[in-house]
Amino acid sequence: MTKADIVANISEKLGMEKGDVQATIESFMEEVKNSLESGDNVYLRGFGSFVVKTRAEKTGRNISKNTTIKIPAHNIPAFKPAKIFVEGVKSNVEVK
Repeated sequence: MTKADIVANISEKLGMEKGDVQATIESFMEEVKNSLESGDNVYLRGFGSFVVKTRAEKTGRNISKNTTIKIPAHNIPAFKPAKIFVEGVKSNVEVK
């Protein structure tokens, strides 16, 4: 499912213009992005949490030059689904 599919589905369900739904979704994503960039996590009860995770410094390999490189510690955005969300997927999606 793409963002356009989500906009179309919400627009149809709520009877709203696609442009208004698009603007709402864009604003939501911008708020989540801005919160994470400022180091604040976003918690959506029943859905999940958008969090900033810290990756520790580690040693990597440059296989083309056969050398060891140091990868510095860094932060990455992550999503952790709520338990009810995970249970819903487990019970409704067939294992392939």
